[in-house]
Amino acid sequence: MTDKTIKRTHYLLFITGGLSIILFLLIFNKTVEYTSSNESCASCHVHPHSEASWRLSVHHNTPSGISVKCVDCHLPPEDQTAYFLTRKAYHGFHDLYAYVTMEPDEIDWAAKRSTEAAQRFVYEDGCIKCHTNMFPSTLSAKGSEQHIKYIRDPEGNSCIQCHHEVGHWRGEKGGFAEEEMDAQPKEIFTDLTEVNSFEDFEEKIPGTDVSFKMIAIPGGEFKMGSPADEPYRRSNEGPVREVKVDSFWMAEIEVSWDEYLAFFTATGSQGRKEAVTTNEETDGITGATPPWGAPDQGWGKGSRPAITMSHHAAETYCRWISQVTCRKYRLPTEAEWEYAARGATQGPYFFEGSPKDYEADGFLRKLLGANTQVFDKYVIHHDNSPNKTEEPDAVEANPFGLKNMLGNVAEFCADYYDPTVYGKYPKGTIMNPRGPRSGMEHVVRGGSFRNSPKDLRVARRDFTRTTDWLTTDPQIPKSIWWYSDVKSVGFRVICEYDPEDFQDKKK
Repeated sequence: MTDKTIKRTHYLLFITGGLSIILFLLIFNKTVEYTSSNESCASCHVHPHSEASWRLSVHHNTPSGISVKCVDCHLPPEDQTAYFLTRKAYHGFHDLYAYVTMEPDEIDWAAKRSTEAAQRFVYEDGCIKCHTNMFPSTLSAKGSEQHIKYIRDPEGNSCIQCHHEVGHWRGEKGGFAEEEMDAQPKEIFTDLTEVNSFEDFEEKIPGTDVSFKMIAIPGGEFKMGSPADEPYRRSNEGPVREVKVDSFWMAEIEVSWDEYLAFFTATGSQGRKEAVTTNEETDGITGATPPWGAPDQGWGKGSRPAITMSHHAAETYCRWISQVTCRKYRLPTEAEWEYAARGATQGPYFFEGSPKDYEADGFLRKLLGANTQVFDKYVIHHDNSPNKTEEPDAVEANPFGLKNMLGNVAEFCADYYDPTVYGKYPKGTIMNPRGPRSGMEHVVRGGSFRNSPKDLRVARRDFTRTTDWLTTDPQIPKSIWWYSDVKSVGFRVICEYDPEDFQDKKK
């Protein structure tokens, strides 16, 4: 082969290689372009309502006609080439795998709507690329305050903490829908409910069509806390103490949205200042300011437990319900709560079984799942809930007749929280303990739909985290009425029983 032939071959190979590279790049770019289109995403994305909810959102249904594509939010910006391609490959294979191996009705879509889940597949670099001006003239004062906080601490904040609804419309309305506030009641209760003896009764809230059942809980002694050998026990659950409590009434279920809306309608601080003090009263009792967003998370109101209100709001509700019913309602003490939850039992739960029986610990249990058939009868927990609150009748009552004492939503107690308070009580049987005289946070009991069996034991103690639960609240000062960042805490009321109140009636 001559030198001329060799050179010609080299030229042909060079040209062929160059054309092949150009062809590969063209095909690659076209592939990236096509797989970055909304049509490609919708072709194998298994979420049944993703496209419809996107079309109704403010990112598509805009006054200017500009439409944001799926990849604008769910992938990094394309100018971050390497990161863009690696994340695109990851999400693409993930969605393709789900499309091939799973049925849409097998997926817990409610769980994927949470802010925590969304942060895994929404990229803030995309938000910032489009929203370069974080302080437009139309931005509210509250929005400006929140954006300043984001700029100061971008690692501790995120766009979707406040703007979680912009990509896909959820059918939610901020605050309480007008039809809920203005709905005509079926029957208005005008008279106070008569209670002539210590027995169960139905409290009818005067001026409303709302009622709720109160269960008579006879006083007695019990062992408060958990023994050292109880599985998953925590140090703040001991030492075990002998406690005696007086009789009281406790609500059969957690305060429902029907009950809480009756309070809000009667006392709501429409337009009043946020930082109202505990002692300030207007028209009797000044209630909550309008909530920031949808307080029920779009899960539904009615008899579902009311959530997202603060401990202060719960105590104010108790003051209001006491005023309108002429009875002494309040939050339960921690001792009263545990006594009622145990229902004259002394195990980890008020039903049979050990936490080790129900908790999916270990390789085989995590793979095959634990047998929670008995547990499911009494508790709304992480594995049998759609990652949201449920109706109270979804479970059976405890021996005292109280529902959802464990699970569904955790419940505020009146006590300030102290992890070592049990050891600080005097020796012997403690009469009606009420916790520390002061503190920063309050006790929370019972666990919620987000917890697994180990954290739904009767003795399990938790507490409010006010700062963390108000992270995304843009108001300065923060709301004293609504928690912006917790969806799993509500409350239950008790009514005090005084035998002397019934002496005149007996005569």
